[in-house]
Amino acid sequence: MPLKNQDEIYMARALKLAMKGWGLASPNPMVGALVVKGGKVIAEGFHERAGAPHAEAVALGLAGERARGAALYVSLEPCCHLKKRTPPCTGVIIRSGVKKVVAAMLDPNPAVSGKGVQELRGAGIEVKTGVLEAKTKILNEAYIKYIITGTPFVTLKVAMSLDGKIATSAGQSKWITGQAARRLVHRVRSGVDAILTAVGTVAADDPEMTARTKGGKNPIRVVIDPELGSPLSSKIFMTPPATFVVTRKTLPAALASAGVEAINFKGQLSLEWLMKKLGAMGVTSVLIEGGSSLNAHAFEEGVVDKAMFFYGPKILGGTRFPAIAGQGAARLQDAWRLRDLTIKKVDEDMLVTGYVLKNGGD
Repeated sequence: MPLKNQDEIYMARALKLAMKGWGLASPNPMVGALVVKGGKVIAEGFHERAGAPHAEAVALGLAGERARGAALYVSLEPCCHLKKRTPPCTGVIIRSGVKKVVAAMLDPNPAVSGKGVQELRGAGIEVKTGVLEAKTKILNEAYIKYIITGTPFVTLKVAMSLDGKIATSAGQSKWITGQAARRLVHRVRSGVDAILTAVGTVAADDPEMTARTKGGKNPIRVVIDPELGSPLSSKIFMTPPATFVVTRKTLPAALASAGVEAINFKGQLSLEWLMKKLGAMGVTSVLIEGGSSLNAHAFEEGVVDKAMFFYGPKILGGTRFPAIAGQGAARLQDAWRLRDLTIKKVDEDMLVTGYVLKNGGD
């Protein structure tokens, strides 16, 4: 959809700047900002990482005295609270002398939500909100869910054949999709805080589950392994960064000495409980990369927010290794449904992405 006016054009640039914080700003939101005066962008900035200056402060610092009388475009309502490592942006903005602030959306953080705008307007600054708001909410979907619920935004990724199989009848899964699709997955990995998998995938594929992307970061790995059946020499345990094992058992010395940590549970594991546990650890986003069983449990327990289905141009046949196992839906009205579908060709493969409808379609 073409941009309608100058505000949208400048905000689109702010969102592009915000994306530079992909995977690095967490648990903070990705934010971009630019200072515009006389129809020209005179300075811009983005939030690079948690603890670093916010986008507004970076852009205004570069603009200096030139910011006086200018307009500031920022992809999120400027913060106004003190419970963080950097000074409130509202004070910086007021002192800069800008006459107008355009924000894409209000900050869902209760410590800010609407208060930043109110403070700026109280200082005589014109404030406009809601410019490219929908796109901004998609950009910061993980931050929004985490700040509201305290639990991470969960994406489930599956690579499968056209007939919905994630492996051959003999269990071979490398590679159903091509290099371009795998590169895209590495990019997705670099943007999340954690990857969740299970003992079956570790035993079958011995994956590292790292993000081999230039300039990206590696997420922590979380392995569901109730009885500690994964081989101790598995790459996921021996390759940085941190790995957590969700288990009923005590970790053996070999894993503990390698820096692996346990998330212990008793009885039957609840993925909903695990997401609350990860949220309490500061994990704002999770990418599930598992097998048929884990995929089924994730859908059945309602923890999936977004699904990414990669289809390779292959037909494997047979009855083993479906993308989603479990009992399945007995009736069509019981099927999990996706909204806001996008379909993208990735070289020879196809990617279908959508958001899971929950609570009867809300």
